[in-house]
Amino acid sequence: MMDYSKFYIDGAWVEGSGPKPFEVVNPADNSIVATVSLGNAKDVDAAVQAARLAFPMWSETPHHERVAAVERLKAVYDKRIEEMAQAISSEMGAPIRFARNSQAAAGLSQINNFLNAGRDFVFEHPMHPDGSGDLILYQPVGVCGMITPWNWPINQITLKVIPALLVGCTVVLKPSEIAPLSAMVFMDMLHEAGFPSGVCNLVNGDGLTVGTAMSAHPGIDMMSFTGSTRAGIAVTKTAAETVKRVALELGGKSPNVVFADVDVEEAVARGARACFSNSGQSCNAPTRMLVERPIYEKAVAVAARIANETMIGAPSEDGPHIGPVVSMQQYDKIQSLIEQGIHEGARVAAGGPGRPEGFDQGAYVRPTVFADVHNQMTIAREEIFGPVLCIIPFDTEEEAIEIANDTPYGLNAQVQTSDRDRARRLAAKIRSGMVQINGASRASGSPFGGFKQSGNGREGGRWGLEEFLEVKSVSGW
Repeated sequence: MMDYSKFYIDGAWVEGSGPKPFEVVNPADNSIVATVSLGNAKDVDAAVQAARLAFPMWSETPHHERVAAVERLKAVYDKRIEEMAQAISSEMGAPIRFARNSQAAAGLSQINNFLNAGRDFVFEHPMHPDGSGDLILYQPVGVCGMITPWNWPINQITLKVIPALLVGCTVVLKPSEIAPLSAMVFMDMLHEAGFPSGVCNLVNGDGLTVGTAMSAHPGIDMMSFTGSTRAGIAVTKTAAETVKRVALELGGKSPNVVFADVDVEEAVARGARACFSNSGQSCNAPTRMLVERPIYEKAVAVAARIANETMIGAPSEDGPHIGPVVSMQQYDKIQSLIEQGIHEGARVAAGGPGRPEGFDQGAYVRPTVFADVHNQMTIAREEIFGPVLCIIPFDTEEEAIEIANDTPYGLNAQVQTSDRDRARRLAAKIRSGMVQINGASRASGSPFGGFKQSGNGREGGRWGLEEFLEVKSVSGW
């Protein structure tokens, strides 16, 4: 049984310098599933020191040996994937089937994607195809501090840790204190896979203490952060004092533009299900559905029906249902925003305030559909991070583009139309890092990231490897 009160530093599970107990709560019934310790600046310093000492060795390790280490990790992860699923389900409330098939499986998928991108990565090449010009070298950034969120915990951890390790960086990881168990299981997998001491370290803690200490630490060369825009701004400001590189993957308010020339039932149902998946706790969820006016009321009716048909259940129960949101604090925030939507005049087509029928405890939210929304309403501007869909009408293609882009965010967008040229026009004009046309899944290893206040940089595949590399040009070689 893992001792969750310890940190993983320099290849061993160790006590923190001043243990501060913190209870990890199952949001389904508010039961305590584990108690971790929150670290402090001394713990961060110890982890950074270990990572800095390990960096020369790891960065100079032949690339094929680093690849082999990640391949060993893949085998360990595959063997222990049920343990990962159980940890995720208990810490953040994901139903166990979803935790297995989507959450834990995402971590394994990311490991595979980075191995595919990394095995033959070229770390040096001449500047020009004919061999002339400077020699271009790609070299690891150094020690990378990583702060990851609770909503897709192991997916975000593997999106950062795996590419950094593959290219020769060393790591200090701070997972969300709300959902730290999956990160600790992952570190134990790294240990079992035989990674050298100090290459990857973990310190639990809150953002204000440990996150700030990492962002400010002169021994950390790069910060990679996933979370809220507010927290990303704080990381950037703190990191500026030491002029370290900062990569941010932040919030979203993704538009899903539905034209009248589609199968309304299919397109709207798909969009609503994507919004409610993971209890609405995905930064790229299509939470603003922009619908061409001739099909608007039909779209509202379809979305409302999907909301009413969405099954809700306990994380421990097998099934295709959604579970609670991550915490009662998050529940209260969502309830406040639902009330704000009603106050500002949006029409509740399904769901609404309060818990679903049959639930008198836990952080369960009713899948909610708002109609008659305009883009200046609070629920259309702010990231709710719950199963809440806002439906906004439009009349012309130009108006749809204007509404889609009228947001501080720019992470993801979706376009539903049978007109291929129109789909491509919108894909080019919507200011977002990703666009999905007619429900097409994103390809494995494609770049993940956004424009504007959704962040900077890209994670995944070759782009994810390049995030952790410096470019050096050598003349006269």
